[in-house]
Amino acid sequence: MPKPPGQPVFQLRITLQHIHPPVWRRLLVPGSVRLDRLHRMIQAAFGWEDYYLHVFRIGATEIGMQGEDAPEEELDETAVTVLAALEGIRSFDYEYDFGDSWEHEVVVEDFWRAPLGLKFGVCIDGQRACPPEDVGGYPGYEEFLEAVADPEHEEHERYLTWAGGSFDPAAFDLALANARLQKAR
Repeated sequence: MPKPPGQPVFQLRITLQHIHPPVWRRLLVPGSVRLDRLHRMIQAAFGWEDYYLHVFRIGATEIGMQGEDAPEEELDETAVTVLAALEGIRSFDYEYDFGDSWEHEVVVEDFWRAPLGLKFGVCIDGQRACPPEDVGGYPGYEEFLEAVADPEHEEHERYLTWAGGSFDPAAFDLALANARLQKAR
């Protein structure tokens, strides 16, 4: 059967789990990119620093970095395109930093073929700031938010200094997310 004309494009909504109100991003992603590049796009859109291991869980399949401790059945993310991985899939999981265990739900909101292909991922929407790296997962993030919101909290100054002087959990900068996405290779 002939392939339809145009380049495949996925619209994905990626939501960080266990945080309320939710932290999420909506991305347009070229279907031709491999999952290792999708990982870098997610990192860029959220503002993560890509310090840690990650894995995609798509159905019963784990697709990841193939590190030395990876399960034998894990597939290599550099060998699988988004289009091949997501054929017929409506949602999947992405986990970043196995210590803090940042779990993301990824929902395939739409798919189409564009006459001109995307070279980069594009963030079209989102809400709230991404938690800082090494904050201790969602329980640590809750503690962090409590401390930075209360000038009387014993950890207030230490956390603010650690976060670079300020932190606004409601902040989301679409232009900055897209600038980072253009660098995600």
